[in-house]
Amino acid sequence: MLALAGSNLPPASAAPVSMMALMRAVVQRVSRARVTVNGEISGEIGRGLLVLLGVSREDREADADYLAEKIAGLRIFEDREGKMNLAVGEVDGGVLVVSQFTLYGDVRRGKRPSFDAAAPPEQARKLYEHFVERIRATGLACETGRFQEMMQVELVNDGPVTILLDSGKAF
Repeated sequence: MLALAGSNLPPASAAPVSMMALMRAVVQRVSRARVTVNGEISGEIGRGLLVLLGVSREDREADADYLAEKIAGLRIFEDREGKMNLAVGEVDGGVLVVSQFTLYGDVRRGKRPSFDAAAPPEQARKLYEHFVERIRATGLACETGRFQEMMQVELVNDGPVTILLDSGKAF
């Protein structure tokens, strides 16, 4: 077991962060975003946040609550001085949430991803819907993709600004 003195790095024998089951989100600041399914628009926003949400087998409602609160309060929109200091609600922005189990694609062994850590569809749907409810409970306008459907996601990343979040605060 080797750890660097004064380092925040885990010992070499510790499980890598990617092995931990954590609800994951990729949050992108967008000037517009839209999801279509079979040529039909499922969800669309102007200025706001596109959230790609991955649910693991170990996730609970508390994980969704944490991420919803964190995302709703993220200060990644610029104020008058050009500093990232405003949350999505402060700029009258919306949120587009898309379920994405592929955030749990594990390619550490081989080149074909394993999705073993992803939650089964029934569990993932429940937590995805809970997350969306929590975002809406903050008063934010929230659009969605369609769970367990093949979707086309279009976006214009503003900045670009992309933030990675997980319920275990690993990043």
